[in-house]
Amino acid sequence: MATIAYEDLTPGRVVDLGKVEVDRDEMLEFARRFDPQPFHLDEEAGRNSVLGGLCASGWYTASLWMRAYVDHVLADSTSQGSPGGNELSWTAPVFPGDVLHFQLEVLSRRLSKSKPGLGLVEITGTADRGPDRVLRFTFLGMFGTRA
Repeated sequence: MATIAYEDLTPGRVVDLGKVEVDRDEMLEFARRFDPQPFHLDEEAGRNSVLGGLCASGWYTASLWMRAYVDHVLADSTSQGSPGGNELSWTAPVFPGDVLHFQLEVLSRRLSKSKPGLGLVEITGTADRGPDRVLRFTFLGMFGTRA
């Protein structure tokens, strides 16, 4: 596969980033280290919360998406990082054993006015569990051009 560059990321393009099953042990390790809230660490606390059970940190879910994005796009691209985003929504809890399907959609793009050879690409990333959306966020990616 050829290197993915700015020119390849056209508005409307959807990229399937694959599926992953949420691993309970990995989810708990992430929570212990980065987001040690009771409903991310303890079955009973999760059941007694509005979330209804032991659930993943939203940051963990976003990290799973990021790994899929690296594996399917960034590892073979002209990526130059990201200046950030403007939306992040965790729309449903994620539980151990859930199978998440990741995608990205290119919303818009423009060439940088100050940095020749660089384009800014607005991307929406999503994670779905069956018919339910569990994660949605929008950010800018910086990609080198081929020219």
